Amino acid sequence: MSFSLEVPEEVKDLRDWVHEFAERKIRPAAAEWDEREETPWPIIQEAAQASIYTPEFFAQMAFEESGLLTPIVYEEMFWGDAGISLAIMGTGLAAAALSTNAIATAPEQLAWLGPMFGTPSEPQVGAFCSSEPEAGSDVSAMKTRARYDEAAKEWVLNGTKTWATNGGIANVHIVMASVHPDLGSRGQAMFIVPPSTRGLSQGQKFKKHGIRASHTAEVVLDDVRLPANLIVGGKDAFDQRVARAREGRRTSGQAAMATFERTRPTVGAMALGVARAAYEYALDYSKVRKQFGRPIGDFQGTAFKLADMKMRIEASRLLVWNAAWMARNNKPFTCAEGSMAKLHASETAVYVTDEAIQILGGNGYTRDYPVERMHRDAKIFTIFEGTSEIQRLVMARTLTGLPIR
Repeated sequence: MSFSLEVPEEVKDLRDWVHEFAERKIRPAAAEWDEREETPWPIIQEAAQASIYTPEFFAQMAFEESGLLTPIVYEEMFWGDAGISLAIMGTGLAAAALSTNAIATAPEQLAWLGPMFGTPSEPQVGAFCSSEPEAGSDVSAMKTRARYDEAAKEWVLNGTKTWATNGGIANVHIVMASVHPDLGSRGQAMFIVPPSTRGLSQGQKFKKHGIRASHTAEVVLDDVRLPANLIVGGKDAFDQRVARAREGRRTSGQAAMATFERTRPTVGAMALGVARAAYEYALDYSKVRKQFGRPIGDFQGTAFKLADMKMRIEASRLLVWNAAWMARNNKPFTCAEGSMAKLHASETAVYVTDEAIQILGGNGYTRDYPVERMHRDAKIFTIFEGTSEIQRLVMARTLTGLPIR
């Protein structure tokens, strides 16, 4: 049986197409939108008109046979700029909550992916709302409640979500809420909140250290009423899962964690794009910047930094690709491969961007050079969708089978 890491030709073609868009449209605008700290709607529209920001292309990534198209596309986009690319691609997390979660039905996916993206002339965005002020890594501490109003045949949601990418400005919000708090995470469900639903509003918009072109905000739910069918997977299926949980039987798992575990390789690919961009800039700089009459890349201290940066990038890519291939081929993450990929790539991005600043010296610390922005952007990857500490905890529990705390 042959083994190959060769990227399929059709994936290479799409990679080159996305890379060109990142190079022509994203990179030149990166510094401007970072300073503005606003959602770059004109560039989202250009991505939609270029057929990059469409539900069809996201579906193509999800179902491409090798499983490599998704990490490759995200790496190229985030090579362009992390903040703008997250503004463009952030809807993918909400889409993934529907398209990769076992409890979502095909009609739900088809009905709601379109409104998340809008049209090329009027693009929209989607938001996945899980984290709360007191429930970040500890998803079981969620306080947002959903109760079923039997008389009205409606769900009523109350609570506050935080750190929501596209929160409050999204056309469609996918919201995690606890229906049966006594069951912890097994009593939670996902709800689809359609456009212009009364009771949903944006709370505080956060001013961030990095990825500043991506909108991050609180989402406030004040007696939000939803038709009975807007619980993801349907009320009957949810009631059956709850009944199994109360009987002590296994259930299909916690919806938010299932979403995160499958998207962690993609977050690793985002971090990989930032790391590669910083490495390439530092490499080029080391060849032209001279000290003591020689290019600084000619000095062992700089050359060894570049060697270590490149090595960590390549190792991260292999972990990301492996986890993405496993997810696409329905291979179980027996060693927490999704967490491994995300952890290694995110910490690589922090390391590489830090070393890039060191190679550029004083220039690297100024906003006149892009590695300063890349360094600020890199840090988020060790935090969102599970901190580095949580990734290590997931990995340790998987390896030992023990309830490590």
